[in-house]
Amino acid sequence: MAERLTVGGITVELSHPGKDLFPDAGITKGDLIAYYRDVADRMLPYLRDRPLAMARYPDGIDGQRIFQKNVPDYFPGWIRRAEVKKQDGVLHHVICDKPATLVYLANQACIELHVFLSRTGMLQEPDQVVFDLDPPDAGGFGLARRAALLLRDLLEGDLGITPYVKTTGGKGLHVHLALNRGSGFDEARGFARDAANLLASRNPDWMTTEQRVQHRGGRLYLDIMRNAYAQTVAAPYTVRARPGAHVATPVRWQEVEDDGFTPARFTLRTVPDIIAGRDDPWTGMTRHRYSTAALRSRLGRLRDVP
Repeated sequence: MAERLTVGGITVELSHPGKDLFPDAGITKGDLIAYYRDVADRMLPYLRDRPLAMARYPDGIDGQRIFQKNVPDYFPGWIRRAEVKKQDGVLHHVICDKPATLVYLANQACIELHVFLSRTGMLQEPDQVVFDLDPPDAGGFGLARRAALLLRDLLEGDLGITPYVKTTGGKGLHVHLALNRGSGFDEARGFARDAANLLASRNPDWMTTEQRVQHRGGRLYLDIMRNAYAQTVAAPYTVRARPGAHVATPVRWQEVEDDGFTPARFTLRTVPDIIAGRDDPWTGMTRHRYSTAALRSRLGRLRDVP
């Protein structure tokens, strides 16, 4: 690979593209850069206007992780920033709105991108809610798949709303809903908590909303805690810093229904070809937005049914 790469009219200087980031898989920093260049058109709509946190691995996935929110001073001026208030000041997060930014971050050994559930201008008002379906062990993806389908049945079948699903790049699944902005994170998390509690009450033997690992009893955890101000979730199409370089990938519900479905299919090496051969499974998400008040009202009516 050349020591510089021009993408979208911006030239990015590259350093050590041959450096191993996934030693067991033979995946280099140059491979990571090429991946993010190749998926930029599909990925960027899910990043624009969302502050992000960077998980960097300068010495590869076996080395130290640097989880970085604030933009370093040396980042070029063409990279957009967003000011995010925190309790004792402000942070300046990267806004990834162009292919060159993805390439630049990859050159910084930023393997994982984690994004806000809200957008610039209205950071206190989420436009998504997410359920993180976390099975108890690495072999528990079958539980995550089963839980996702039951959650879909609750949301779509009982409440009449349209959910979207993606692999996490790990052992679980994320189920997303699009929201109309106008309500805060407390309201969104309240809906997610009520829905998760209802689902867990229907399946108490193998689902739980218990945050403490030691009290879960080997059950799948319905995690709704990402639904808070300045919290982040793995971005669609981000690579995960785990053996195999798996990718958090939006999928169709029909795929999740398949007993043979496995997240191992989606890796840095396979995803560019997969997305080139099919439409975006999340197409239409922005046409299916819901107010938090309406969601809580629908759920409340359902819970009142004897």
